[in-house]
Amino acid sequence: MSELRSQALADAAADQWKILPSGLTVLVQPMPGYSGTHVIYATRFGSIDRDFRLNGREVHLPAGVAHFLEHKMFEDQDGDAFAKFAKTGANANAFTSFDRTCYLFTATQQLDESLDVLLGMVGHPYFTEQTIAKEQGIIGQEIKMYDDSADWRLITGLCECLYHSHPIRSDIAGTCESIAEITPKMLYDCCEAFYAPGNMVLAAAGNITMEQILAACERHGLMELRPEERVQRLWAEEPMTLAATEKRIRMPVSKPCFGLGFKETPLAPDDLRSELLYDLILCCVCGGMSPLYRRLYDSGLTNPGFGGEVLRVDGCCCILFTGESDEPDTVKQMLLGEIERVRREGIDREVFTLCKNEKYGQLIENLENVEDSASQMADFALSGQTVVQQIEALAALTADDADAALQHILQPARMAMMYIEPDGTADLPEADDEETEDEE
Repeated sequence: MSELRSQALADAAADQWKILPSGLTVLVQPMPGYSGTHVIYATRFGSIDRDFRLNGREVHLPAGVAHFLEHKMFEDQDGDAFAKFAKTGANANAFTSFDRTCYLFTATQQLDESLDVLLGMVGHPYFTEQTIAKEQGIIGQEIKMYDDSADWRLITGLCECLYHSHPIRSDIAGTCESIAEITPKMLYDCCEAFYAPGNMVLAAAGNITMEQILAACERHGLMELRPEERVQRLWAEEPMTLAATEKRIRMPVSKPCFGLGFKETPLAPDDLRSELLYDLILCCVCGGMSPLYRRLYDSGLTNPGFGGEVLRVDGCCCILFTGESDEPDTVKQMLLGEIERVRREGIDREVFTLCKNEKYGQLIENLENVEDSASQMADFALSGQTVVQQIEALAALTADDADAALQHILQPARMAMMYIEPDGTADLPEADDEETEDEE
C-alpha cells in the first residue's frame, strides 16, 4: 500500500480513543452531517466464560449464563429499559456471542438521555429469584427457536465434533435444564468479574462528540478510579484430537444441509494477524471469486450461501464450511481436492489480490455507516486493536504468507463432518395449515 493511500485510510478510520480512570475504553467516530448515532457498550464476557476464579474464589456456571444475564440487564427496580429507550426515541437491542456481550442503541434525538439509560442499566444490575424465574420461561422459548435453526445446528454440531471439553461445545443460550440452575448470586458474580469498566468498551459513531460521551461517563462515575477485579479464567486442557469425526441429525428442512469443520491450533490472544490471514485464505479457496465456488454453483451442487468462516475464541480456533446440497459428500471431496491443489500449487496471486481488495472495501465501506462504524470499532477494541491497525495488518499480508499458512491448516486428519437430513415434515402441503386455522 502506498504511503499516501495508507495515510488516507488511516485518516478515514481515525476514531478517538481514550482509556478512562475507571479502566473503560472509549472510542468515538464523529461523523458530521449524519443525523443518527449508534452506540455500543460491550464486555469481554460470552458463553465460553463459564469457569473462573474471582478474588481467589472459584465460580462454575451452567451453560447460557452470559446470554441470560444480557436479557436481565434490561430490567431493574424502575422497570424495563426498553420502555425507557422508547421514551427517548432510541431503538435498542443486545446480543451475546461466544466471547462477548454487547448492548446497543441507535438514536437521532435525546442522545444524552439514551446514554443515561444505557450506562445506568448496565452499571446497576438488579436480580431476584422472582425475575429470574420469569425470564427462564422466556429464554426457554428462545432456545427452542435456535433448535429449529439448521444454520445454528450446523455450527453447534461441528463444535461438538471438534472439541472434547471446550465450552464452545455448548449452545450460547444454554439448555432449558442449564438455565434452570441460574441464581441471583451467579449473575452478580458475573457482573463483578466481567462487567467491570476495565473489561468493557464504549464505542459511538455518528452525530456525536467525545465530549458528549465523556460527560455521560462522568454522570455515571466512570471517570473515577476503580479497583481492578482479580479475575482468572479457568480452562480445561483441550487436545488436538477430535471428539467425533461425524454427526447426523434429521430436521424439518427442505434440502440437506452439511458442514465441514477443521480443528486448528488455538491462536494467542494478540494474534489477530493469523485470523485475518485465515479469512483471506478461505476467500481464495471457496469465496465468490474462487474457481471452486463457480464450479459448485454452476453445477447446482450448493446454494449461493455456501462458504467458510474462521471461529476463534480463547483456547479455540476452527475453520468451518457450511451450505446446502443434495450431494454433500461430492461437495466435500471437491473442497478437499481444491484445498490440496492450492496447497500444492500455491494461492492464485490474482485471486488473492481481488480478495484482499474486497476486504479493504468492506473496512472502508463500514466507515460510512454509523452502525457499521461503531460495531467495527467495538469489535476490534475488544480484541485489543484499532480500525487503523486492522487496515495496516491487512496491507502487510502477502500471498506467500497464505502459502505458508496452508501448509499446516485445513488438514483432513483434523476434519469433522456434520449432516442435517430432511425428516419429511418440511414438505407437508400448506393446505393442512390453512385447514387448522379455519378450525380455530
